[in-house]
Amino acid sequence: MKILPEPILFEWDSGNIGKNFKKHNVSDKEWEEIFDSEQKLMFEDEKHSSAEKRYMIWGATKNGRRLSVFFTIRSDKVRIICARDMHKKERREYEKKFEANPEI
Repeated sequence: MKILPEPILFEWDSGNIGKNFKKHNVSDKEWEEIFDSEQKLMFEDEKHSSAEKRYMIWGATKNGRRLSVFFTIRSDKVRIICARDMHKKERREYEKKFEANPEI
């Protein structure tokens, strides 16, 4: 299933620049790294997709920080909804997947 447009472009407005740093201490640079990560998992966020399709991506930054990033696609651009550290259960599932298949 192809989700991300190519090239990946991000959509910004004054309401979402820096908001994840204030709320979750995740910089814009950090969550952008997740989209470039070789070891990432993407899912449709069915629970929050009533008005528009939303997605979740799990990945690690270059410094190894495990993040969950929630986003939507608008006009072929990625619009970030939320970026935060993975919860314990998410981290276990992510690590289990990549420890079992390190070449992914």
